[in-house]
Parts: sequence; structure tokens; C-alpha cells
Amino acid sequence: MSSKKVTALVLFAIFSLAAVNVARADVEIALSYKDKKFDPPEINAPANTPILIKFRNLDRDAMELESDSLKIEKVVPAGKDATIKVKAQKPGRYEFFDEYNEKTAQGALVVK
Repeated sequence: MSSKKVTALVLFAIFSLAAVNVARADVEIALSYKDKKFDPPEINAPANTPILIKFRNLDRDAMELESDSLKIEKVVPAGKDATIKVKAQKPGRYEFFDEYNEKTAQGALVVK
């Protein structure tokens, strides 16, 4: 095989792998918490794509972001930020809440 063919195959392989990595990039979603409520109360994401929730606790108290359906549980101290990784999800509605204030602090991730 000629060196030009080998070079072409190597470049093809590199660009193919890069395209796969771009297609699987995480979606970043901003979510904040203040006065015992999520803002926004509903967030959206595309189906079958990993998600990074960039979370800011603007409240004076710690909170615990929890979701059984998303399999997440994260304590975020007052005034702190956190990044929460969520696996790619099928289309649907996934509820989350603050375990410390479950009656007032509820939200949802809608995957389409």
C-alpha cells in the first residue's frame, strides 16, 4: 500500500473518531435554586444525549438535589455551585426535588 493511501486512511480514521465525539458531546443546562425553588422549574434536553447540569445554590441553606428516575443525589452547600452528570435519557419527563424542602422545591427534566 502506498504512503498516500496509508495517510488517507489515517486521516479518515481521525476525522471519523472526532465526528463521533462531537455527536456525543454533553448538553449543558443551567439550573439554579433560590428561596426553596428551582429556576427554571422545568429544563429540557435532547434524547439519547449525556447531560451536564450546571447547578447554582443561591439559597442561604444547603440543599439536596435528588431524583430517583435520574439516579442522582447531590448535596450542594449554600452559595455553592455543582456540576451534575446525567446519563443519556430516553424521551420522557423526569422529576427532581430538594429532599430538604420536597413540598416547595420540585422540578422536572423533559427529554424530547
